[in-house]
Amino acid sequence: METDNNLKYFRIFPLGEGFEVWVGKHSEANDLLSFKYTKQNDLWFHVRGTSGSHTILKIPEDFDGIIPKEYIKTAAEICAFYSKAKNAKSVPVAYTEGKNVSKYKGAKSGSVVIRGEKIIKVQPGVPD
Repeated sequence: METDNNLKYFRIFPLGEGFEVWVGKHSEANDLLSFKYTKQNDLWFHVRGTSGSHTILKIPEDFDGIIPKEYIKTAAEICAFYSKAKNAKSVPVAYTEGKNVSKYKGAKSGSVVIRGEKIIKVQPGVPD
C-alpha cells in the first residue's frame, strides 16, 4: 500500500495487524484521501471546530471483527496532531465510516459532509 506516490500526498503510520493511519498533507490530498483512497468500512477522522488534515484508519481487507479501541484512539490522536489544535490538552475528534463521508457539488477542496459521526476526546500526538 505504501508507495512513493502515496507518500507525496499522505503521511502513513502502520499500527499493527494490517491497520494503518493515513493523513492528508494539504486540502487537495485530503480530497484524494477521502474520496479515492477511503473504502466504505475504513474510519474517517477530523477535528471538530477547526481546520486540520483528513485522517483515515485503513481497515485490513480480510478483517471481520470489532476495530480495536486503541487503534481508534491512536488515529484520533494523530488527526488532532495534524490540526490547528495540536497544542491543546484535549481535542474533540469526529469519526465515521468512509461510506458516511460525501461532498457537495462545487465545494472547495477539503470540504466534506459527514453523517453518523461519533466524537472522541484525545490529546494530540503521534506514535514513536
